[in-house]
Amino acid sequence: MRTPSSTALSLLLLCISSTVSVVIDTPTQHAQKPLFVSGDNGQKPLPSKPDHPSLYPAFLNALDVLQDEYFATWQGTWPTAIDWTAAVIGTYISSALTTISKTSSHKESENLVNRYFSQLIASYFGQDAFALRQEAYDDMLWVVLGWLESIKFIETHSSLHYEDEVWYGTQWSSVFAHRARIFWDMASQGWDTSLCNGGMIWSPYLEPYKNAITNELYITASISMYLYFPGDDNPSPFAGTAATPPGVPRDPKYLAAAIEGYKWLKGSNMTDSQGLYVDGYHVSGWTKNNTNDNKRCDARNEMVYTYNQGVLLSGQRGLYEATGAKSYLDDGHQLVADVIAATGWSLKTSSPIDADSGKNKTLGKWHGLGRDGIMEEACDAPGYCSQDGQTFKGIFFHHLTLFCSPLPDHLVLPGEGSNLHPILAQESLEETRKFHKKQCKQYSHWIKHNAKAALTTRDKDGRFGMWWGAPVGGRPGIGDGRKIRVELPDMAVDYRNGGVPEEWEGRSKGVVAKLNSLEMCPCMPDVVRDIGDSVFVPQQSELGFGVLDLNDRGRGRTVETQGGGLSVLGATWGVAGEDR
Repeated sequence: MRTPSSTALSLLLLCISSTVSVVIDTPTQHAQKPLFVSGDNGQKPLPSKPDHPSLYPAFLNALDVLQDEYFATWQGTWPTAIDWTAAVIGTYISSALTTISKTSSHKESENLVNRYFSQLIASYFGQDAFALRQEAYDDMLWVVLGWLESIKFIETHSSLHYEDEVWYGTQWSSVFAHRARIFWDMASQGWDTSLCNGGMIWSPYLEPYKNAITNELYITASISMYLYFPGDDNPSPFAGTAATPPGVPRDPKYLAAAIEGYKWLKGSNMTDSQGLYVDGYHVSGWTKNNTNDNKRCDARNEMVYTYNQGVLLSGQRGLYEATGAKSYLDDGHQLVADVIAATGWSLKTSSPIDADSGKNKTLGKWHGLGRDGIMEEACDAPGYCSQDGQTFKGIFFHHLTLFCSPLPDHLVLPGEGSNLHPILAQESLEETRKFHKKQCKQYSHWIKHNAKAALTTRDKDGRFGMWWGAPVGGRPGIGDGRKIRVELPDMAVDYRNGGVPEEWEGRSKGVVAKLNSLEMCPCMPDVVRDIGDSVFVPQQSELGFGVLDLNDRGRGRTVETQGGGLSVLGATWGVAGEDR
């Protein structure tokens, strides 16, 4: 039996005692899988109505599967993850712990909280901090966000359940804070003004590439350091030879970095005609000797990924909290609306735009980030997603959840002596809170729609698949997925799923093909048709013939896809399920 009896009992008690009920409809064509399968210990499925399963038990089960199937306590990590995806998974664990702490009483949740928190502590020691020091700047910034999320959980759990005593977990805040500070300091070295008038470089080991994700991470990590970093007096450098000076909470350098980074990103022309962030910019003609006079970001990679639309959201929300400027929230809500539209969902009707596609049993039209209102990566349907690509959707929903969490009833702003913003009137704050709540409420049906789709991909062991919109039962023209057409933008280089092209410094893992549309056999993703512009195509696939479950193709179900399922369920609970 996969789930230890003590953990299963804790989950069962939490689900029964939960007073908040969130319901999502079950697709008529798919039977809802039980949350636990009876085994030798006699554990029965958690109570839920067959046609309307409660979300919270599904959320807890997704977390249990994630840790029981993929986490190795003795190693302190998720062995099948890579450094940066493990940092993201740890972020999900901290966020899930916050949800449990807010949802259940101390008596009901403490054993479960302690179980997962002890694993989180183990992951601190299992994280290869020294290897991460030598990786790209975005990899470093995932580490910053992960440990700040852990600090937020510690603060939340301590304040909710330990008013009269000190929770033992608070001793870890300073430990996590030190790692967050060290990695922010290292990553901030990627800010470069010699090219493109600013912006973060993705990697110090490749030709200059100023991409969306590294700059969004820099903005979000910087404002999160300003808001949540509790200070750090540990002089150990973890890098370099000199001891680092003490770090102080609310250090204005973090706020300044976030504001400067956001200003640069806004002015970088990095969004397409749909309002979506493309992947980034190269400097045409750049050489190692940098003899070219061109200093402009003028070679844009038009590839669109889901996580490039998500990480910025929590940064925008943080910038509002730090400055009181509602424009940051306005920008965020516009981005969410553009993303939702790009999945083929209408916010006006709260339904898919192509309402007849399901009835006709055809695969819905590709809208740029999905079809039939379900979020997708371009690699989902053809089945060639890499370990990176399998992580992206979960990242989006995690940051959407942070963005849409209730705004504070007061803001702690810089003093009136600064030239940022004066103290806001309470009336204005309340108006903004109501506006934010109303806007986020509009996203509820879409989030539930995606959670419902994700739940249908679970196998008998409760493991989530990658392609949430994968048809089950067969549809004409789809079959086993041998021919699925995916439209990609012109001048799009899908290096996240295919590998870095040779011309980006000789780290090619595939072949650069000339095409605009992909019509791939998922067994052999390098078989392409339709000549057009450049995208990067994987050279090989792990898929064998005879695959019946479309989510068994390619890398199949992994720790990254499980994290994505947990994240979208968390968004449904956090955004759509709470009474705000």
